[in-house]
Amino acid sequence: MPFTMVNSRMVRAQIGPGQRMFSQRGAMLAYQGDVSFTPNIQGGQGGIGSMIGRRIANEATPLMTVEGSGTVLFGHGGHHVHVVDLTGDTLYVEADRLLAFDGTLQQGTMFMGSQGGVMGMVRGQVTGQGLFTTTLKGQGAVAVMAHGGVIELPITPQRPVHVDPQAYVAHRGDVRNKLSTALGWRDMVGRGSGEAFQLELSGQGTVYVQASEEKL
Repeated sequence: MPFTMVNSRMVRAQIGPGQRMFSQRGAMLAYQGDVSFTPNIQGGQGGIGSMIGRRIANEATPLMTVEGSGTVLFGHGGHHVHVVDLTGDTLYVEADRLLAFDGTLQQGTMFMGSQGGVMGMVRGQVTGQGLFTTTLKGQGAVAVMAHGGVIELPITPQRPVHVDPQAYVAHRGDVRNKLSTALGWRDMVGRGSGEAFQLELSGQGTVYVQASEEKL
């Protein structure tokens, strides 16, 4: 079910009989119609196995299942909202960035150490984004949250993209990531730019970057 932008911080979703969607708990702002909201403890479409890693790492984000027939408005904390339409591909996104997504999408969990090796693990430790990243795959829409809006940057084999890890929101496509450092003598004496760590994304795909380095 597609999302309709109401404004930069709110989206509208139409849900019908036999359909369902998942949203972050507390993200429902208002609704019309016969719609029910129930806590979800199975980690969405991927089942309970997809959440085991997150529960071990204490990184699970509570979800609720939305079903029925009606219209629902979603938003959370005044954050900017960006809608990503998937057409069979996979979106890699931090769990706390998820606002709502189609129930038809298959949810999983990827250990960051499996993409980028040890550096992927270091990225999670250094940036505070966690060792696990949520994956959403299939046909459907995803609404993600960000500070100050989101820009989509293309990633090509000829032009990798370097992102401040705190500005990273999500990515899609055949993309690899690694943490690189730009630590020099100026950083050692406190005169550096403050951008000592950079997330390098290479391959073919898209990265979603927020306009602020603040955490949600």
